[in-house]
Amino acid sequence: MKLLSLNLGRAKAVDYTAQPDGVTGIDKQPVEGPVRVSAPGPKGTGASGVAGDSVCDTRHHGGNDQAVYAFAREDLDEWERALGRTLPSGSFGENLTTEGVDVCGAKIGERWRIGRDLLLEVSASRIPCKTFQGHLGEKGWVKRFTQQRRPGAYLRVIEPGEIRAGDTIEVVHRPAHEVTVSFEFRALMTERELLPRVLAAGDALHGEVAATARTYAEKNGARTA
Repeated sequence: MKLLSLNLGRAKAVDYTAQPDGVTGIDKQPVEGPVRVSAPGPKGTGASGVAGDSVCDTRHHGGNDQAVYAFAREDLDEWERALGRTLPSGSFGENLTTEGVDVCGAKIGERWRIGRDLLLEVSASRIPCKTFQGHLGEKGWVKRFTQQRRPGAYLRVIEPGEIRAGDTIEVVHRPAHEVTVSFEFRALMTERELLPRVLAAGDALHGEVAATARTYAEKNGARTA
């Protein structure tokens, strides 16, 4: 398992984002590194955890629980075949393009050691947006991406460190619960009845996801984990 590509985005003006200033950092390009990765601070003030990477919409992106975004090269390859086009690493706005890692099968709270020092914890799935659709230029992309249920993972920084393309990735902790990235995504997007079960991930859940799951459980009288 390794970090195939390390990708950074620079803020640039586009005509497809809902940002008031019309800029986005979703177009990420590979760099060799080393690049420092650290906790960026709370959502709304903190942006990307990857030094040199731009997160422009801090209302919905960035912050400690969404410090780093990872997507599997294997899933990009599947999309290449489905769309009939080349998708270089970084095409989905991911900071980390992995090889040999089942990113969407990772469990919320799972911890990855990348390189010598960096320790990350899986925190949430990626929710597709209009900026993502505009960046790819695929009609109906949000719906199609959602139906695939392979959203990639956000991670928080537990121990900061420097990483570079080619570094090994080691899973050093995998929780016993059932809540994978894909499971959490399904609960949020297509199968709301699963939301109470998401709470089994405990404190590792993204705070907003936990709040959504608790509210659903309370309104529907569901038993929570």
